[in-house]
Amino acid sequence: MNVALLGFGTVGSGVADMLTQNKDVLYARAEAPVELKYILDIRDFPNSPYEKLFVKDFSVIEADPSVDVVVEVIGGATKAYEFTKRALLAGKSVVSSNKELVATHGTELLAIAKEKGVYYLFEAAVGGGIPALSPLVDDLSHNRISEVSGILNGTTNYILTQMFTQGAPFSAALAEAQAKGYAEKDPTADIEGIDVCRKIAILAALAFGAMVPAAAIHTEGITAIRKEDVAAAEKIGCSIKLLGRAIKENDGDLYIMVAPFLIPKSLPLAEISGVYNGVLIRGNFVGDVMLYGRGAGSYPTASAVVADVDHIARGTVARPAWTDAKEGTPSDFSSFFCRHYVVAEGAEQSAIGIIFGEIEPISGEENAFLTPMLSESNWESCKERFAACGGRIVSHIRLY
Repeated sequence: MNVALLGFGTVGSGVADMLTQNKDVLYARAEAPVELKYILDIRDFPNSPYEKLFVKDFSVIEADPSVDVVVEVIGGATKAYEFTKRALLAGKSVVSSNKELVATHGTELLAIAKEKGVYYLFEAAVGGGIPALSPLVDDLSHNRISEVSGILNGTTNYILTQMFTQGAPFSAALAEAQAKGYAEKDPTADIEGIDVCRKIAILAALAFGAMVPAAAIHTEGITAIRKEDVAAAEKIGCSIKLLGRAIKENDGDLYIMVAPFLIPKSLPLAEISGVYNGVLIRGNFVGDVMLYGRGAGSYPTASAVVADVDHIARGTVARPAWTDAKEGTPSDFSSFFCRHYVVAEGAEQSAIGIIFGEIEPISGEENAFLTPMLSESNWESCKERFAACGGRIVSHIRLY
């Protein structure tokens, strides 16, 4: 089986290394050779051990009938979309690590792959080296899934970990993450929750059968979290994590969201630190399944990419599938219930209890309290009423 690789950046170079260094392992499993035949990149790599494999024209790959699998690790949803679609239409399977492309065009690309009798696989698009998608597609597909939640971005998890362990403010923790190469120069997609939004959309599609557009998913980032909030979280035995959550209620309501949550330290998700990721899958028979590992990086992500290549080579593919949720968007987020951590000031103390209900003050934290269970619509109403009394919400985080 011949493989063409699109992109020779961080992930692409890792894929090339694994396909060559573990060639004997792949051969033994597939009982046939798995060869890297082409690498597409607009740059020159004169000192690369793969120098003779580079091409700059995708048509060379597209027209070569001996290429069975195209690995797309370019990123983005422009050229990657064009090349992926052309490869599938040419009867070649495609393996991708591109969460933006999968979340945006996955429905169409999966349909083309099925029509052409090939595969579109993307294990590496969520969770890096963690096999987060295959359990939903195969191993746990006989369960009725009620929730998929996860820490799905190593950059934000590193920043929050530094805020907890070093007492650093958000700005300092972000600067350190950038200095160490964990955060991009422009970290917007990470710290504003955009990256997690794409990933939870994919997980939810596999768990519940419909791809929900990112624009329909309630999304918040971590930029408003203060070191004072971290101190308050410690006092009540919680960590703060940016979570992607997809929850299917018994009545059929589906809620998908990205937001910071206070998580009790007794739960596994609370203890995932640094650049590591974790995914929780809850099934009606299996119970809770926890997946943990490196969520990014050259070799961990390459491992997930090559796993998909290996499945195709061995003919052991469980085909991912979902429908387009044009009419099945998530339930109105205003009806989602949870408790809230709140820091409020500027109004009479009596007004807080009247407006928010039976609050639970946090010992030693001035003006900080936990609300009773509130729907999102009730929460918004409380904020409006509090503002009308001259109050101001300084900080707010939901409880897991």
